[in-house]
Amino acid sequence: MLGPMWRDVVDIRDFYATPLGRSAGRMVRRRLREQWPEVSGQAVLGLGYATPYLGTFRNEAARTIAAMPARQGVLHWPHDEPGLTTLVDELELPFDDLAFDRVLLVHALEYAEQVRPLLREIWRVLAGSGRLIVVVPNRRGLWARFERTPFGHGLPYSTRQLSLTLRENMFTPLQMDRALFLPPLRSAMIRSTAGALERLGRRAFSTFGGVIVAEAVKQIYAATPAQERGRIRGYLPVPGGTPHTTSRG
Repeated sequence: MLGPMWRDVVDIRDFYATPLGRSAGRMVRRRLREQWPEVSGQAVLGLGYATPYLGTFRNEAARTIAAMPARQGVLHWPHDEPGLTTLVDELELPFDDLAFDRVLLVHALEYAEQVRPLLREIWRVLAGSGRLIVVVPNRRGLWARFERTPFGHGLPYSTRQLSLTLRENMFTPLQMDRALFLPPLRSAMIRSTAGALERLGRRAFSTFGGVIVAEAVKQIYAATPAQERGRIRGYLPVPGGTPHTTSRG
């Protein structure tokens, strides 16, 4: 049986360039800012396709890196500036232990064939009090049922499933929020009411948000030491200039 397939980075980028994608990005960024209102002086890693959201933190964080899995593809980011993007094997991240204070995992967990090694690598590169935010399609939401958006691909989660997955991989969930209560339709009228729909949905229909936005903290007890790897880690930065992509394996 085939597992989830990684969504191509160009398809995800093109979605966020649409009016619906821009509205979705704004709604999710608001939830992220509520959970992480302050990241001054911290090192922030975005893993998956996190660039629509990393810009929220880039100007105040001490360091920001967008790590894109090879099977998803890679694009230059930010546009018209020196690149902060690197192509990675998500199961062997090319960063030192304890290198980041925050990790943002977006458009990644739902596609991952090996969830445990992925989360263990994130655990390894997070500092002792490091925080992780995971954004995944909500199994009970509308967005997981529409393939025209990136949230309609891969394996959606319920809050219980996501909480259990995090706990089994040495993270303690702190809060489970939801976003994207507007239907994933191309209607300009619906998009114009996105803010009101978000407020109403969070108060009255929170179970049915399109995505789950979960924050967790790294557990620093009962940890299994990471396996030693006999090679030098290094990452491949994406050159500046014209955005480009790699093909998936």
